[in-house]
Amino acid sequence: MALIAAGADHAGVQLKDVLVAHLRELGHDVVDCGTHGLDRVDYPDFGEAVARKVAAGEAELGLCVCGTGIGIAIAANKVPGVRAATVHDVTSARLTREHNDANVICLGERLVGPELAKESLEAFLEATFEEGRHVARVAKIDALLPNESAQ
Repeated sequence: MALIAAGADHAGVQLKDVLVAHLRELGHDVVDCGTHGLDRVDYPDFGEAVARKVAAGEAELGLCVCGTGIGIAIAANKVPGVRAATVHDVTSARLTREHNDANVICLGERLVGPELAKESLEAFLEATFEEGRHVARVAKIDALLPNESAQ
């Protein structure tokens, strides 16, 4: 079983909590990076927290949730070594691991219901990187320079 870092903002905390409980039921260890309530917080803080755990090897994979899954993925992807992908279904969850070697799954609580989110998370966890033709593409992604305007 994997050690997974999980985080969400106020718009994703309820789905995060459902998914953390599901992960634990499946036998995974989870580091919950917050948030833990419905008070307004900023998704970049939680996307970064999860991404830093994954990049440092303190977690094997990450789970991020915000309202759409988009903003928190953008934030997580700013951390070198992280490939965060917003997914909306089982197929996109599986393919992002197989083709992109994604190490953080991002979901939107306003867009994906809890049952589909559970199924998508399971597909993400069960999938493995196919390597082959995808290795060079992932290497190109990893070699991209950071956005200078963000520094």
